[in-house]
Amino acid sequence: MAARRRIPVDTGRTALRAWAGAEEPAAVERATLATAVRYTMEELAERAPGRSVEVRVPPFAATQCVEGPVHTRGTPPAVVETDPQTWLALAVGDRTWSDAVDEGSVRVSGQRTDLSAHLPLTGEGSRAARP
Repeated sequence: MAARRRIPVDTGRTALRAWAGAEEPAAVERATLATAVRYTMEELAERAPGRSVEVRVPPFAATQCVEGPVHTRGTPPAVVETDPQTWLALAVGDRTWSDAVDEGSVRVSGQRTDLSAHLPLTGEGSRAARP
């Protein structure tokens, strides 16, 4: 079953481009940051359907994804958590999964928490792609 979209694709892409194009991404408006995070989390859920891993990007979003055993209540057996700036850098390909995990910017616990096969979600807006 496909994830239900709450953020229109055009709105999400616009927010993601605004974040990626900012000289200082940490200074992006909170509403724009939230929209970009929520849009990319919806992209992840669509591209890696399932409910075995919970990905959290507080305070903006959490989603369940990746095929495997279904989690229904309590603390999920597989959790990925990171901050909004790190998540968006992963989503657009500005950071690698392994570097972010090794540096401690992404915290993982449980099985199936290696999301490197699903990232980046898009090359759109990547700062690395800017002239």
